[in-house]
Amino acid sequence: MKKLVYLILAAFTLGISACHWVAEPTPGVSQLEDYYVSGVACINNVNANYVPLAWEFNNTYYSEWFIGDVMSDDALKGGQNISDMASAYELENFKANADNEIAHEFFKAQYEGIARCNSSLIYIPAVKCDSNMNASLKERLLGECYFLRAYYYFRLVRTYGGVPITLKIENDDSQWELASSTKEQVYAQIISDLEEAESRLWNKSETSGDNMGRATKGAAQAMLTKVYMYMNQPDKAVQWGKKFLKEQATEYNLVPNFADNFTIAGENNSESIFEIQYENEGTSDYGTGNGSTRGTFTTVLTRSRSTNMGDEGWGFNKPTHNLYNEFEEGDARRDATIILLDAEHLGDQDTYLGTSYLNRKTGLYNEDGTGYTHKNAHNTRGVLNNKQMRLSDFYLLYAEACEAIGDEATATEYLNKVRTRANMPLYPNYTFSINGAVVQNPTLLEAIRHERRVELAMEGHRWFDLCRWGVAYEVMTAYMALESNEAKAEMQPFQKGVHELLPIPSKERQLNPLLGQNPGY
Repeated sequence: MKKLVYLILAAFTLGISACHWVAEPTPGVSQLEDYYVSGVACINNVNANYVPLAWEFNNTYYSEWFIGDVMSDDALKGGQNISDMASAYELENFKANADNEIAHEFFKAQYEGIARCNSSLIYIPAVKCDSNMNASLKERLLGECYFLRAYYYFRLVRTYGGVPITLKIENDDSQWELASSTKEQVYAQIISDLEEAESRLWNKSETSGDNMGRATKGAAQAMLTKVYMYMNQPDKAVQWGKKFLKEQATEYNLVPNFADNFTIAGENNSESIFEIQYENEGTSDYGTGNGSTRGTFTTVLTRSRSTNMGDEGWGFNKPTHNLYNEFEEGDARRDATIILLDAEHLGDQDTYLGTSYLNRKTGLYNEDGTGYTHKNAHNTRGVLNNKQMRLSDFYLLYAEACEAIGDEATATEYLNKVRTRANMPLYPNYTFSINGAVVQNPTLLEAIRHERRVELAMEGHRWFDLCRWGVAYEVMTAYMALESNEAKAEMQPFQKGVHELLPIPSKERQLNPLLGQNPGY
């Protein structure tokens, strides 16, 4: 899917006349339905529905890891100093209010994706098949739209809680005023869309070549497993997990070398269930934002600020000592995740609030840590895809679900699949440390949660795991107590029942007076 033409439909920005006395269409004004006249138009339209997933910059940078990593005990904000990206500093230290720019831009981007999917799902069904779109392809395209709409709503509900649900095209101000649905209603819509997607999508092996990276049947099944775990319904998660394991047995495998998942060569590999696609392109988003480039900002945002490391980056999303210390001795995943600079390469610019670690998974450094690996057409754009879900993520979710329903044998089996790939001792014959305390004879649930942290570290999962487990207050309070004095000086105490969600953006509430606000904001 790297070569897909990301068509930004003019229809999404057309001014629609609100003059009720005009009975006939205004000459020269295109209507949205005029676009949907051919198979090629439908294909290009669905391609455009993926684009907001890749957006990271508008009025500020708003990559999802600013929430998933930086708000958790896995990472500090980083950057030049505490004033560098104030909105990220607010999230990091639980000081954000309803004016936080990251919270606002992320919110808007998801609804842009939803609006595009809604348009496709309304108009594509009526388009006749032709030489470019047969009936099977048409079903797949609709399946992609259902999957993507579910994914955008999933990003919203786990970040903000209950939000408005819209399944149609909102063309005037009065239609924009929608009351927030409950969290349960949003999850119900996500499940409905994912089930529709699962019935239409193709398997991964059927979407090869330039179509690699599209949503697949396996991705829908894995996401249904994941969403049911967020809904605390492990019995249904197990049902979908079993379906995935049975029907996708030949579609996915763990790659032998863990670190290969985070290379250009490892994109869309056998372990990848769904990832956001990026491309080498020399354009810039500065002054325009959202959609002017197909490259990722994450590379420059997270690589070293030191000129000693080669190409200079901006040093954001810095792994914590706390995360580094939870890896067991001999776990090669630690060095594949975290760069610990030696004296030769460490510069003053790489230390933030007492931490100088760097994120190797997105920093793209050579194995010896001496420089930046890939050159880009634009110096602030990277090409590395963003892994949203890997097979190991699914295995650990499935293990967690099985443990919750009392099937400890299956849970242990899938936990140990992940540990076997990492060449680590199998459960229960090991110990590990959490917040400096050795955990001996861990329970199976403790072992699964530990494994999720070290296996998926710096991939944007940690914060959302803590919140869905209901342990964010306990974990973050313990973590804060052990942070550096410099970091502790900036932190505000975590408020249970408040900080698990971001505030609903004030600018959106001004546009939509029916929008509620989350408790405590």
